[in-house]
Amino acid sequence: MTVTEHTRSTWLWASLGLAGSLLTAYAAPRAVPDPAVHWWYVPSAPSGHTLSLTLVYAGMAVLTGAWLGLGRALPGRGLLLGIAAAWALPLLLAPPLFSRDVYSYLAQGTILHLGHNPYRSAPQVLATLGHTRVLDAVSPFWRGTTAPYGPLFLGLVSLVVGVIGSNLVVGVILIRLIECSGLVLLAVFVPWLARQLGTDARRALWLALLSPLVMLELMAAGHNDVMMAGLLVAGVACALTGRPVLGVAICALAATIKVPALAGVLFIAVAWARAEPDVAARLRFLARCALVAVAVLALITVVTGSGVDWLSTSLFSTPAKVRLAVTPATAVGYTVGSVLRDLGVATTGRGLEGALGVVASLLTAATGLVLLYRVRVRSLVGLLGTFLLIAAAAGPAAWPWYFIWGLALIAAVRTAQRSRALPVAVALSVFVVKPNGILALPLPTAPVVLVVYLALGGAAWLAYRRPRPGPDQSPPAPPSSTAPAARQLGPGALAGG
Repeated sequence: MTVTEHTRSTWLWASLGLAGSLLTAYAAPRAVPDPAVHWWYVPSAPSGHTLSLTLVYAGMAVLTGAWLGLGRALPGRGLLLGIAAAWALPLLLAPPLFSRDVYSYLAQGTILHLGHNPYRSAPQVLATLGHTRVLDAVSPFWRGTTAPYGPLFLGLVSLVVGVIGSNLVVGVILIRLIECSGLVLLAVFVPWLARQLGTDARRALWLALLSPLVMLELMAAGHNDVMMAGLLVAGVACALTGRPVLGVAICALAATIKVPALAGVLFIAVAWARAEPDVAARLRFLARCALVAVAVLALITVVTGSGVDWLSTSLFSTPAKVRLAVTPATAVGYTVGSVLRDLGVATTGRGLEGALGVVASLLTAATGLVLLYRVRVRSLVGLLGTFLLIAAAAGPAAWPWYFIWGLALIAAVRTAQRSRALPVAVALSVFVVKPNGILALPLPTAPVVLVVYLALGGAAWLAYRRPRPGPDQSPPAPPSSTAPAARQLGPGALAGG
């Protein structure tokens, strides 16, 4: 492909992606009618719900296809960032799609702003506090559920509520603008990680920032996972510059958005502790990391006035309230329960799902311990990203946007960049949830989902076992915690993973 052809191809895919984003945003108000919230624009044509919904799906398909095409004609980093901004802007101004969680954010922020504790009081308390308009916007399923998010995020939403009051439209847009900080952090640090690993920074940016998973499931939906992922990647990047304690502090800050970021604290601390010369030095370093992490968590807790309730079991029990066919534990439990009932064995699917959920949690913890045992500075990015992907899949609810936790990191890893299946999986994931926030795969499809998971697992195992032409890692040379890692190892010494 000549330079001219490459340029034309880039602009073609960029323009198609923008058209898809605009079409999705344009049709959204009528595609997802909301009696509680009247958006700031409502197109006069088409006026029908079915046609508008069709246009939303068409826009999603065009945006997704354009992203896949752009991956074959990767432009420079500057142009990629411009394309990302252009694709995201229409979705930032559109009504929430694929989830109503952003209204729950506003409800919980309102509770905190009024001096109540959102970790003890569910959104339904707003009915007695004179804020029924905010309550009406929250999905009925979540009105009786306390907040599962960290205090930093809810503190920021509380500030938004203090500025806009009960204006839901402006509130949603401002929350998205705050969450754009996560996009900025990804734009800065994901390419940096790729360069340190000796991989393609442009492809890392394409996977982690421009994917339809980010544009649709995070930006259009307004999910706060993008903030957590951005801070997590920034913390890992700081650690790799030889400042692991600062990296621990930033990952602890990310955990005050969503708790899974605490995995970054553990992996950074263990990776750098292994580089210390003796056991006493390792213990001192681990103690320093623990003190810093606790100090960050305590500071945010005190400043936001949320108390320690945000670390209660509601953080983990709230996601478990939904039963999703795409959650592996649920898929197995439902399928096995169906088979046993067909055989005349009295059993309940929910009981099996609950038991398998516990097993999945134990296996995730065991996998985490194994990965922590194996982690070194040079393998930190890949192993931490892998663990977060496993945690997203094995959790009580495997919503597609949870996978950005690990994808933001493994996008910089050579194995992920070479994978042909990963972009396809990302592209398909955005169609798992309908624009109205309901899973496209009802619970009775769990057996089919399970077969797909088994097939994907088998394919991944075969790919892992396939002989490779040569080594894919540099010689181990982990830096000490007192010297900059990048300067000790050089720009390409972290390649592999």
